[in-house]
This record gives sequence, structure tokens and C-alpha cells, in this order.
Amino acid sequence: MSSAAPAPPTPGSLKRIVAASLIGTTIEWYDFFLYGSAAALVFNKLFFPDSDPLVGTLLSFLTYAVGFAARPVGALVFGHYGDRLGRKKLLILSLLLMGGATCAIGLLPTHATVGSAAPVLLTALRLIQGFALGGEWGGAVLLVSEHGDARRRGFWASWPQTGAPAGQLLATGVLSALTALLSDDAFEAWGWRVPFLLSGVLVLVGLWIRLSVDESPVFKAAQARAEARKVTAGEAATEKMPLVAVLRHHWRDVLIAMGARMAENISYYVITAFVLVYATSDHVGLGKQTALNAVLIASAVHFAVIPAWGALSDRIGRRPVYLLGAVGVGAWAFPFFLLIDTKGFPALLLAVTVGLVFHGAMYAPQAAFFSEMFATRMRYSGASIGAQFASVAAGAPAPLIATALLADYGSATPIALYVIAAALLTLVAVGVAKETRDRDLAAVEPTSAPSPRPASEAAEHTARSASAQ
Repeated sequence: MSSAAPAPPTPGSLKRIVAASLIGTTIEWYDFFLYGSAAALVFNKLFFPDSDPLVGTLLSFLTYAVGFAARPVGALVFGHYGDRLGRKKLLILSLLLMGGATCAIGLLPTHATVGSAAPVLLTALRLIQGFALGGEWGGAVLLVSEHGDARRRGFWASWPQTGAPAGQLLATGVLSALTALLSDDAFEAWGWRVPFLLSGVLVLVGLWIRLSVDESPVFKAAQARAEARKVTAGEAATEKMPLVAVLRHHWRDVLIAMGARMAENISYYVITAFVLVYATSDHVGLGKQTALNAVLIASAVHFAVIPAWGALSDRIGRRPVYLLGAVGVGAWAFPFFLLIDTKGFPALLLAVTVGLVFHGAMYAPQAAFFSEMFATRMRYSGASIGAQFASVAAGAPAPLIATALLADYGSATPIALYVIAAALLTLVAVGVAKETRDRDLAAVEPTSAPSPRPASEAAEHTARSASAQ
């Protein structure tokens, strides 16, 4: 006997769900990227003043990478409870944790005031940020994916993904305005604290919106089925933890998701975080304001193209769009640095913008692609684990590796090769994946065997529907 399918959302309710996810992810990415920009611009002087400038930047990026190390822990914890308790509750918690940690960074004493305690406190708060963000992404994209119109899932699920460029845009815009209005001394003395403290206001707005939305109907239907099985078959004692179920039934999908993230994650942090170091280094010699403005404008373009790439994935599939993005960032690696080396703002802007357009072709379909890989009762865990465990090897060390390569070789060539290697790895991972565009997120999936991978997605949908009746 099957459960009734969740009722399709009204256009108004779906837009409210999208808005809740987008605003929340924008705030959380604002907080996360704000740290990355500050790490490149001032944290080396304020928290690691005893080091020479480049070593100080390396240490600053090391604390930046610590946040990534906490993201898999957040993925495990939030994924477990998100699959047990629901998406909405965990999203509210992640928002509060991230906002609280960011505000606290804005109040931190610097090395000049408390000595070595300053970088220790900074690192602890960065860990909290990473833990919160590790749980945020999976819940935000699932809330939209599980509410949305299946025919346009790629488009609707791509909107929470625009929270990344929106957060980058907001963080870079605030920093750019402050560096333009304040002298270097004033910015280093107190101006850098302002954008961190502003996070408190943004969190209140995001919290108000997230409290107003409903839990995912797909999750509620799956939860009802699980409760019914416990009553009729006495499965309460044998029900597996979501993490165990993911590793048993979806280990292949987790590995594919991790590989798919390599080029997407590494290229993004090279393009948006390391570029602030490279463009302002002695090798190029552009000003901080010039570099920030380039990232600011390019992030606006990035925001605009993500929904377009998501819509295209609804028409031709997730894999073709994702593969196009991976090929693009790999092919653009050398032109990216060659353009920056011309030391002109138009060339810098072109380099960053094209790089982010190619990145968007991977990032846009990623939300629907990863959501469609996993069964409902383990989807939060599966999508989060696949995405966030990859970030430890990809996004976390990317600015650090790029800065170290620049210091060792004095050239961007090894950095470009690093990006190309990541692109090749992603091409392999996505190349062996199956297309997921036509999968039914509400279908009853097997719990005792690996997820089926029929050659025909239409046949898969028909088979699942028949087995549920």
C-alpha cells in the first residue's frame, strides 16, 4: 500500500521556500566569505604581525582552511538530525550558529591587545562557522528540491546556489565600500569589524523568513512511511542511522559527489579568494580596491548566470552542463593568469568573470544533481557528506596551496596546472555518473539494496511508481 504523493506547491509557497533558502544561504556565505576576504587583506597584520607579509598571509589562510575542516563534522551532525527531525529545524540552528560566530569575530581583540590568544580565538570561531556551513548547504538545497516542480527542479534548486555569489557580492561590496571610504589605518584599526557586526542584523532577517516556511512535504511523507513500518513490521530496533545507510547503499554516489566538487570548489576559491593575493602582490601590483571591484562585478554576473545554467540542466540534463563547466575552468586556467599579468583592470575583470561563468555551469546543477542521487531518508546526510567532505581536500587548501606555489615558484604556472588537475578529476567523476534529471524524489526507494541505476531514466520512474502501488 502506497502513501499519497505530496501535493505540489503553489507558485506563491514555492517562491517563499526559495526566498527562505536563498536569504539564509546568502547570509551564511556572506559570513564565510567575509572571513576569506579579511584573511587576504588584514588578518595577516592584525593576528599574525610577527611574520613577514607572505608568511602572515599563509598563516591567515591556514585559519581560513580550518573552517573547511569543520564542515564535514557539520555535515555528519546536521545530516543525521536533518534526516531524522527535518530540514527546517536544522536550517534555523545553522543560521544562528553562523551568525553568532561572525558577530563574535567582529568583537575579537587583536594580537596587539591579547597576544597569541587572538589567533586562537579567531580559529575557534572559524571552526564554528565551518561547522554551521557544513550543515547549511544540504538542508537549503533539499528544502527547495523537495518542494519544487520536478520539471524545473534544476532551475528552482539553483537559487539557493546563488547565495554563494550573493554572499560574496555582499561581503566584497561592504569591504570595498569601507576600503574606499576609510584610510588604510582606519580600516585596520576598526573598519574591518563593521561587516562582521552587520551579520547580526542579517541573521534576524533570515531567521524571521525561515521560521515562516513549512517542512519539506517529501520528507514528511517519508517520515510517515517509516513510522508506519515501525508499527507494522517492528523495524524500530533495526533502523539504521542515516550515515550507515548512506555508506551502505550510496557509497558510489558519495564518491561521485566528492569528485564532482573538486574542480568546482578549487576553481572558485582560486578565482575569488586567492586572486586578491595574486593581483595585489608585487608580481602584479594592483591595488586592493581594484581587486575587490573586479570580484564584486564578476560576482554579480555569477549570480545572474547560475539560474540560467540550472534551467539549461532541466532541458539537456545535469551531466552535460556540469561537464561543460569542468572543461571550461580547466581551459581557462592559463588565460586567467595571463590576463591578470597584464596589470590592467579590464583584463582582471574579464579573467574573474569568465572563470565564474564556467564555475556556475558546475555549481548551478549541483544542487539538483546531488539531491537526486540519494533516497529521501538519507538524502540530507548523503548530499552533505558528499559535498562537505570534498571541501576539505578541495576548497580548504586551495588558497593556501596557491599562495605557497606562488611563494616557491614566483609564477602562476603551477597554480594553473593545479586547477587543470582538479578539472580532470571532476571530468572523470561526472563522466562515470548516471543522469539524474528524471528521478522522482518522492518515490519509495529500496532500503536493502544499492540504489538502482537503470539505463533509461523514464523506465526507472515507471518501475518505481509501479512498485510503490
